[in-house]
Amino acid sequence: MKTVLIAAYLARFAAGYLLRFLNLRHLGRHGTAIPEGFVGAIDAEALAKSASYTMEQSRVALVHSVYDSAWLLLFLFTPLLPRYDAWIRSLSGSFVVQGILFLVVLTLAQDLLEIPFSLHSTFRTEKKYGFNTMTTRLWVTDFLKSTAISLLFLVILSAAAFLLVQHAPQLWWLWVWCFFALFSITMIYLSPYVIEPLFSKFEPLQDEELAREIRGLLAKGGVEVKAVMQMDASRRSTHSNAYFTGIGKVKRIVLFDTLLKQMDRSELLAILAHEAGHWKKGHIWKRLVVTEGAALAALFLVAELVAWGGVPAMFGLTDASFACQMVLISFLASIVLFALTPVGSFYSRKHEWEADRYATELSGNPEALASALVKLSKENLANLHPHPFYAFFYYSHPPVVERVAKLLHR
Repeated sequence: MKTVLIAAYLARFAAGYLLRFLNLRHLGRHGTAIPEGFVGAIDAEALAKSASYTMEQSRVALVHSVYDSAWLLLFLFTPLLPRYDAWIRSLSGSFVVQGILFLVVLTLAQDLLEIPFSLHSTFRTEKKYGFNTMTTRLWVTDFLKSTAISLLFLVILSAAAFLLVQHAPQLWWLWVWCFFALFSITMIYLSPYVIEPLFSKFEPLQDEELAREIRGLLAKGGVEVKAVMQMDASRRSTHSNAYFTGIGKVKRIVLFDTLLKQMDRSELLAILAHEAGHWKKGHIWKRLVVTEGAALAALFLVAELVAWGGVPAMFGLTDASFACQMVLISFLASIVLFALTPVGSFYSRKHEWEADRYATELSGNPEALASALVKLSKENLANLHPHPFYAFFYYSHPPVVERVAKLLHR
């Protein structure tokens, strides 16, 4: 069975490699053509730089994928896993403490193994193409903060989960789901005020006239926000973005300072009208419901697999702790979920089309949204020529050329 699992994982890896190969070959063949709707905004030099950026990112991603896969297979299909499991069990006789230690040590090791690629991405690739503005000191600070926060959350969640497993062995999956769902919703409320300010500086939008226009536009669409903020994104990167954060009465808009420099008023309003569309069309709560429903089904299935007791044997193990079985089941899930990737991508693109239509209706200015998308593509060196099947499989947003064409009715 171990051979079958390794073969299935390698098949998944090969499929991902094939998709990446098709995408790069397609870009090589068509990457010099300036799409309709982009003429005059992007020249041959900018297009060549965009293609080069995409290719370099893909090459690094391939090496990264090989690196991660090698470590994963080495850990799961050699004596490393049972020895690690036995070592963790020797540290404590407590089921809960064993579970926490198993996940925390493993997560910390994974974070450390990822450092070379994070450094390469930030200080080589992003710097080479003019995006990185982060200092080494800031990178280290961010890494330490994010690692500390993620480990803190992991301890809280795993402690609660293992306690529930211990005290409710028949229905633990239901109680764990309830706790995780409550924690997730709580963090949606708290994150804008507790977590996000640890990494970035947020302040009210300095352009008060623009803030009034934004509120007026959103009020026209029936969307109420608590605050319109700007964020010092330029401390880390020249990439630009805007987003809604929070839910209910704590919703607020955050604009990257880089976006404020790149867009004119009409383009900013069009972008925010698009984001408002996600709220008005119910995309936020729909995604939340689907996510939580899938999590509930997944936890039930995990409970059934654990009760079955055959998971360790699939990996050639005679015994495995509960935490160890969670890791093994996660590996199995990664193979299955890869095949389901296009389903999630399809529904995400569907929501983006709906938000584009809403933005057009709300602002009455589809040309402004098209212009904003063209600028974002140029500034972020987006790939304007993705392979159709690659986009179908992976893209959460419709290809930008198609969006611009539809907005301009071409």
